[in-house]
Amino acid sequence: MPRRIPVQGDVTQIGEVRTPPIARVPDPVRLFERRAKRFEVLSGPDGIGPYLGFLAGIARAQHELAQELPEPEAPAEASLDRALEYGMPPLDRNAFTPDEEFLSLSEKLFGKLETLQKPKAAKAALESVRKATQAELTAIVTDLMADSVPVERMAEYGYVAAALQLRFVRLASTLPERELKPVGDGACPACGGPPVSSLIVNWPHASGSRFCSCALCGTLWHHVRIKCAICSSTKGIRYQEIEDGPGTIKAETCDECGCYVKIFNQQKDVSLDPFADDVGSLGLDLLMKETKFRRGSFNPFLLGY
Repeated sequence: MPRRIPVQGDVTQIGEVRTPPIARVPDPVRLFERRAKRFEVLSGPDGIGPYLGFLAGIARAQHELAQELPEPEAPAEASLDRALEYGMPPLDRNAFTPDEEFLSLSEKLFGKLETLQKPKAAKAALESVRKATQAELTAIVTDLMADSVPVERMAEYGYVAAALQLRFVRLASTLPERELKPVGDGACPACGGPPVSSLIVNWPHASGSRFCSCALCGTLWHHVRIKCAICSSTKGIRYQEIEDGPGTIKAETCDECGCYVKIFNQQKDVSLDPFADDVGSLGLDLLMKETKFRRGSFNPFLLGY
C-alpha cells in the first residue's frame, strides 16, 4: 500500500520567491534530449525496463528531428493578442487538425522510428499509421486531444502522440512566456492541455516553487503547492508514496475531485523528468489503483495501464 504523508501548516507559498514566473516555454531540442537520456537511465532488462528503452528511442528520434527542422513559425500576432486578451490558450489544441506541415513532420518521425528495435505489435502499429489516410489520422488526433484513446490501439496512438508532441513543443517554444496567463484549472496556459505531472523545481530564484508540466506541449506553469493540480482545491490534499521509496516521487491526492497527480522533487533529485519519470514510476500508479483516487493527469505512453 502507498504510505500516507501528513500535511501540516499552510505552505502554499513555499519557494524562494513569492512571484515565480507564470510559465516557462520549452526548448524543443533540449527537452527531447533530456527526455531521451532520462528514459535511457530508467530502462533496463527487467519489468518495464525494455519499454522505457523503447520510449528512449522515440524521444531520440524526436530530438534528432527537432534539430533538423527549420525554426517553427509563431502564431499570427493578432491571434496571439486575442487569445491573451480573452484568457484563452494561444495554441488551440481542440481546433487542431492535421495539416501538410504535421503530415510531413509525422512521416519524417515515423521514418526515423523504422530502424528502432521494437516488438512485432509495435512494428505492425507503425506500419498501420504510416499507411493511414489523412481522415484516419484526423480521427486519431481528435481522440488524443480529447484524452480518449482505445486501449487496443494504444501503440498506433502512441506514435501519433509523439508526432503531436513534437509539433506542439515547437509551437510552444515561439510563445512569449512572460505574457502567458492562467486559462483554467488543470489547463496549460499555452495549449490548454492537462498536466502529465508536477515538479518542485531547483531553479535559481525560484527553488522550491512548483510547476505543472504539459503532457502535450511541454510548457511548465506555476501552481502553488498543496493545491490540486486538476481542480485547484486546497481542501483534503494529501500525499502518498511507495513504502521505503526515495521520497522524491509522490502522488498528490485531492478529496474534492478524487484525482491524483504525481509530484516530483527536483530539489532532492535534479535528474527527474516530468514525462519520463511519470512512466518510470508506474509502480506508484499500480499502488494507487488500490485506493479511491483516479489518475487526473494524462500520458499517452501509459494508456495500457
